Amino acid sequence: MILYSAIDVTMPKLPKRKISNWIKQIAANYQKRVGEVSIIFCSDAKILELNDKYLSHDYYTDIMTFDYSQTEVISGDIFISTDTVRSNADKYKTDFFNELSRVIIHGILHLCGLKDKTSLQRRKMKKAENEALNIIKQ
Repeated sequence: MILYSAIDVTMPKLPKRKISNWIKQIAANYQKRVGEVSIIFCSDAKILELNDKYLSHDYYTDIMTFDYSQTEVISGDIFISTDTVRSNADKYKTDFFNELSRVIIHGILHLCGLKDKTSLQRRKMKKAENEALNIIKQ
């Protein structure tokens, strides 16, 4: 089950059924099934609070993923700062929905086991994101 909610921001207008089916398809590509996944849209202030509380980071990020997955079933909470997504969309000259889709699938890929700590892992993550984005554009 994929749940969408918002804390202190307006819920983005998304084709939720299409996004949910896409997430399930990407998870299946990694031999995973979707358990309970919550996608929570929030403000920069909230993501900063979470970064500070859980990672001791004093800076904004576009996403934080809390992974509760067990073997082949992915579960977790994905917090997404729509403020940062919007500014990144401007920075990278893409539209908000494309950037939001990239961030959503980044969190899902983390739940599927992909990491992004090293440069090699970041390259693999970027490649997986691009492949997933090509699927949702169809």
